[in-house]
Parts: sequence; C-alpha cells; structure tokens
Amino acid sequence: QVQLVESGGGLVQAGGSLRLSCATSGSIFSIKTMGWYRQAPEKQRELVASITSGGNTNVADSVKGRFTISRDNAKNTVYLQMNSLKPEDTAVYYCNAIASNGIAWAPYWGQGTQVTVSS
Repeated sequence: QVQLVESGGGLVQAGGSLRLSCATSGSIFSIKTMGWYRQAPEKQRELVASITSGGNTNVADSVKGRFTISRDNAKNTVYLQMNSLKPEDTAVYYCNAIASNGIAWAPYWGQGTQVTVSS
C-alpha cells in the first residue's frame, strides 16, 4: 500500500504565495512521475505540473512562470511552490504519483488540500 499526504494549503490573498508538500509512505519500490492536479468547484480535475524521476517537468500554461514543481527523490517527496497566486487558482490540490510496490505500477492519489485565494 502506498500513501500520499499533502500539506501546505490554506487561505491567501491574491499575489501571495504558498508551498505545497506531498510526502509518500508505505510499500514503495520506485516512483516514476509525481505531480500536482487541481479541481475547482464544478470543474474537471486538471494537471498543474508534473516531474519525472530525472527532473523533467511539465507545467500547465495557466501557471507557467508562477508555479514551480520540485522533487526530493531521496525522500520521495514532491513540492509545489506557488507564487503570484490569483483567485482563479482556488481549488483542491491533489498529489499524484506513479509508483511501484515491487509488483505492479499504479497511480496513487493524496486526499487533497484546499487552496483558497481571496481577491
């Protein structure tokens, strides 16, 4: 069993910053891609940013230049630094990891952390 736990969400004014963290635990043999998704009310979940084990990143155009994804492979932890936040960034942010427990690869999700940006 692989668990992902997000932290760092909260309420911030527009223009402010937050840093999300996602720690993994459990029977982890290896992790490929880790990423952050978000889902606003009545909208579909969307990719915010992802990072491979080699450090290659993919960042959504809507947050490019404001959000930075990083990863600590030794700790199996992924971070999302969010700067210049806008009200439209308000959403529940979910951590995702493509991980192997030594038997099979599968996608795993965290429980989500709320980010609210006030105008």
